[in-house]
Amino acid sequence: MSGPQLRKHEQFASRYLHNRRDLIVYLPPGYDGQPARRFPVLYLQDGQNLFDGETSFIRGQYWRAGEAADDAIRRGTVEPLLIVGVSNSGKTRVREYTPWRVPKLGGGGADRYGKFFCEEVMPFIQAAYRVERGPERTGIGGSSLGGLLSLYLGLNMPELFGKIAALSPSVWWDRGHIHRFAAKKKLSSLPKIWLDIGTREGPRIVDEVERFRDTLLDKGWKSGGNLHFERIEGGEHNEAAWSGRVAPFLEFLFPAA
Repeated sequence: MSGPQLRKHEQFASRYLHNRRDLIVYLPPGYDGQPARRFPVLYLQDGQNLFDGETSFIRGQYWRAGEAADDAIRRGTVEPLLIVGVSNSGKTRVREYTPWRVPKLGGGGADRYGKFFCEEVMPFIQAAYRVERGPERTGIGGSSLGGLLSLYLGLNMPELFGKIAALSPSVWWDRGHIHRFAAKKKLSSLPKIWLDIGTREGPRIVDEVERFRDTLLDKGWKSGGNLHFERIEGGEHNEAAWSGRVAPFLEFLFPAA
C-alpha cells in the first residue's frame, strides 16, 4: 500500500509576516475519486514535524499524521478530512506563536500571525482544494507553543474554528495569561477541544494544563462532551510522544458518522 497522499506548496509568501514557509496538505483516501465531494479541514502548526521525519525538528521523529489519518479513515473511526500542515518559520516561531510579549523571551505576534492564517492561508486552501467551510467543519491545532497559539486563535475566532487540538500546550507562557484570557472571553459558541499533557513534561507544566482544563469547565465546557482532557502517563514533550495521540484526537474531533 502506498503512503499518504501529500501535496507541498513551497515558499508560501505572507504580506503580513514578510516571510515564507511551506504548506503541506494531506489528502484523504478517495479524494481524487470523488470530484463532487467536499471535506472538513484541520490546520496544524509546525507543519514540518507532521508528515516527514527528514524535515522534523528531531530527525526521524515526526507525528506520522498522514499514516495515522489514513489508517483511522480506512478503519472507519475518522471521517475523511484534509490536514494542512503550516510550517513554522524557524527563528520567528516564538514571536509568531505567542499572543503576549514576555521580557527576555520576546513574543507577542500571534494576532499578526492570525491575519496571515485567516486571510492568506485559509483562502488559498479553500480555492485550491475541495474543503467545507464553517466552524463545525474547520479545526486548528498544534503542540507546545503551537498548542498555545491554536487555543488563542480558536477561542478568539470561534466563528472560524469549531474544533481545537491542543497537545501539551504551553499555557504557562506569560505567567499563564491564557487562563485569564479564556476566563474573561465572551464566546458566542464553545469549540470542541482536545487537551492533553504528558506526566514527564514537568510537574508544574502538568499542573498548568490541568488548571486550564478547569478554566474551560468553569466556562461551560463539558468533560466527555465538547472537551476531552487526557493526562498521558509517561508522556514526554516531543514529536514521538505526540505521534501516539494523532488518531485519538482525530477520532474525537472528526468522528466518522
